[in-house]
Amino acid sequence: MTDLFEIAEATWPPLVRHDVPGFTLRDGAGGGKRVSAATARDGWTEADIAGAETRMRGLGQTPLFMVRSGETALDDALEARGYRVIDPVVIRAAPVEAIDDRPIPRVTAFTIWEPLAIMRELWQAGGIGPARLDVMARVDGPKTAILGRMKDTPGGCAFAAIHGETVMVHAVEVTPALRRLGLAAWMMRQAARWGREHGASRIAILVTRANEGANALYASLGMEEVGEYHYRIHAEEEP
Repeated sequence: MTDLFEIAEATWPPLVRHDVPGFTLRDGAGGGKRVSAATARDGWTEADIAGAETRMRGLGQTPLFMVRSGETALDDALEARGYRVIDPVVIRAAPVEAIDDRPIPRVTAFTIWEPLAIMRELWQAGGIGPARLDVMARVDGPKTAILGRMKDTPGGCAFAAIHGETVMVHAVEVTPALRRLGLAAWMMRQAARWGREHGASRIAILVTRANEGANALYASLGMEEVGEYHYRIHAEEEP
């Protein structure tokens, strides 16, 4: 099955990638860390780290590196250069049939593309602004937005896209007044159903390890930890 990091990038892509010795750099155009971080390629060297730093600064970016599972040497090298860990992320996944396991109540979750104005407002209220909506628009292949409703009120939205056999969900947002009522779970079930209808056999999501509520929700749905990564940014350059 396709590598989950490849799937994450295909379903939440940067605006531009730049290959430099040892690393791939990204310009996310304001779309967040994942589309703006550098990742190592096989054979990188200490000199390549310095070169990547210089190129990122030349592009007007603060040097930011993503360290994936198993990249211990890179992690140690960045720490020695004064980079600190930020935002550890868990990758969770499950078979789609494990999530799409029951009927979804009427008028609870819908798939819609392009996003409605109310969905844009819900995302904006949750800090998911135009730059991240531009990321969604850049995705090639099957994709959809998901609108969640509860108590006769639009109260949640998410984005889902398929790469290979996996549907990956991003930008899950539920308005504060409707949290802890199960709406996010219904939206995940709708994403799994949509994914299965479009040929996906697996559903995946990325969630920060610090988000205990979200991790508990996805664990309760049977989504197991299948990978992790974190970012490193220089302590003197962190915003």
